[in-house]
Amino acid sequence: MQVVVFSKLAKKVDLPHIQALFDALHEEEISTYVYGPYLDQLREQINFPREVGVFEGYLDFSVKKFDFFITLGGDGTILEALTHVRNSGVPIMGINLGRLGFLASIEKKRIKVAINLLSRGMYRIEERKMLYLESNLSIFGDIPFALNDCTLLKRDTSSMITIHTFINGGYLNSYWADGIIVATPTGSTGYSLSCGGPIIFPKSGNFVITPVAPHNLNIRPIVISDDSVISFEVEGRTENFLCTLDSRFETISSTYQLAVRKNDFPIRLVELQDVGFLDTLRNKLAWGTDTRN
Repeated sequence: MQVVVFSKLAKKVDLPHIQALFDALHEEEISTYVYGPYLDQLREQINFPREVGVFEGYLDFSVKKFDFFITLGGDGTILEALTHVRNSGVPIMGINLGRLGFLASIEKKRIKVAINLLSRGMYRIEERKMLYLESNLSIFGDIPFALNDCTLLKRDTSSMITIHTFINGGYLNSYWADGIIVATPTGSTGYSLSCGGPIIFPKSGNFVITPVAPHNLNIRPIVISDDSVISFEVEGRTENFLCTLDSRFETISSTYQLAVRKNDFPIRLVELQDVGFLDTLRNKLAWGTDTRN
């Protein structure tokens, strides 16, 4: 078995857990590659029980066989990992080094157990649908897809913007707001949720359209089929607006004509057999917990 270990920053407080991961990989005799910039941070701080290779990026999938992509961090680390994994089909296993995440759901204290279960095949693969952004002008290079959401937001002014929105070519609404969010079921527990959007289960086959601070108080989030194509025309008092895909962003103008649809390929996540979406949802939102005393 060959895996990639990926992260963005090696914090001093996390070093014991990072060491535990490499020790566990060695014990299970798993060949390990480490993302180059992350490896540079670890060389003087981690004792590697066996030699590790260097993972440079997406093109490595065409020349090497990887079985899993292990991330160390939070949900944001997984979102960045997607820009490397892309359509390779390699499953991502997220180990959370911070607060409980919806995607990176494996606790750091369970690293050794998680690697043992992985090597024994005691896991399941969950496919998560993503969205794809089309534009009449070049935007987001060769990674115009997102796992969580696509947003259109005002920029450089306190004035609201107008977002003319269409579904499958039919006119839906003109949102006068600070912005709009199109979220996948995975992204429904992120920015969309904080703006009043509903929680959607991963396999529901939907998108949710959530306005950000709408001027019209009768405007509410709506849920539509992910077979839909949602298109936008944006205008406002300024020339520039913000468009985001997950944590990536670009500046656009009213000359951009944008459309969001379901991506051609999903992303694959590793879930341990004793932890599922319901467990993560309950723990993250503290459901069923009496905090009155």
